[in-house]
Amino acid sequence: MNALIILVVLALIAMFATAIKRVPADQVHSLYRRGRPYRLLQPGFHMTLPLIDHVAHRINLSGQVLRFQEPLPNQHDVRGTVYWQVLEPERADAVIEQADQLIRGGALAALRQEPEAYEVDRRDLGSRLKQSMNGALRERGMMVTRVELEFA
Repeated sequence: MNALIILVVLALIAMFATAIKRVPADQVHSLYRRGRPYRLLQPGFHMTLPLIDHVAHRINLSGQVLRFQEPLPNQHDVRGTVYWQVLEPERADAVIEQADQLIRGGALAALRQEPEAYEVDRRDLGSRLKQSMNGALRERGMMVTRVELEFA
C-alpha cells in the first residue's frame, strides 16, 4: 500500500514537472492541444496540461541563415546566403517546418527568372531577389532581410 502511494505521488510530481514550459527570450513556442493549434507561448514560464498539450514548433524570432549552392542553366554555379527572420509567428507556425525549402525554392526560382543575372551589379540582383522572395514570404509571416550571391 505504501509503495502505491509513493508511486502515485511520484507520478503527480512528474506530471507537474512536465506541465511547466520555459520559453527562451528569442523564441515563441506553438502549443497544440489535442493535435490542433491552441496558442503561442511567449518568452517566460507557462503552465500546460500534461498529456493533452504539446509544443509543436519552437519558432526562433532572431535572424536565421540559409546557404545554398546550385548550378544554373548557363553553366554557372551560384552560391548564396539568405538572411531571414520570422515577423509574425502566428502565420509562420503553419509553414515553419518548410521554411528552408520555401526560401531556397524562392531564391532559385527568382534567379532563373533573371536572364542577365551574370552581367548585372550583384547588389542590385540581391535586392531584386530579396523583393521577389518577400512577396511570397510576407503572407506567411516571414521576411528576407539580405541576400548575398557568389557566381563561379
